[in-house]
Amino acid sequence: MADTFKNAGVDLTTTDPTTIYTVPTAASGVTGTPPIFPTTAVIKSIIICNDSANTTEYTIEWTDSSASATYKITNDKTIATDTTYEVLLQPLVLEESDLIKITANAANEIHITLSLLEITKGDL
Repeated sequence: MADTFKNAGVDLTTTDPTTIYTVPTAASGVTGTPPIFPTTAVIKSIIICNDSANTTEYTIEWTDSSASATYKITNDKTIATDTTYEVLLQPLVLEESDLIKITANAANEIHITLSLLEITKGDL
């Protein structure tokens, strides 16, 4: 097993739903390409920052790909001008192919950063 700390960030430039992070999916690999082993991600932190002169609303969701379901972490949450906010109170565990998305009511106002741990099993 390999544990790798990572971060993922987005400068949200659209009001469309934007994927911040997707857990790697296991794959056998093709000739000359190493395999991708099954991975679980532990999201330790989601930091959101409004660096604009306007109050902004945002929604953060995660998709459970194995259940084909999407769940809201926040819904139409307001973040004030020049404010930074930690979204998670506890870690969030995601399985392979699960993803986290953000949507905001205005473009070019929000930055979001995830800190996470990927745990990769050694066998397919």
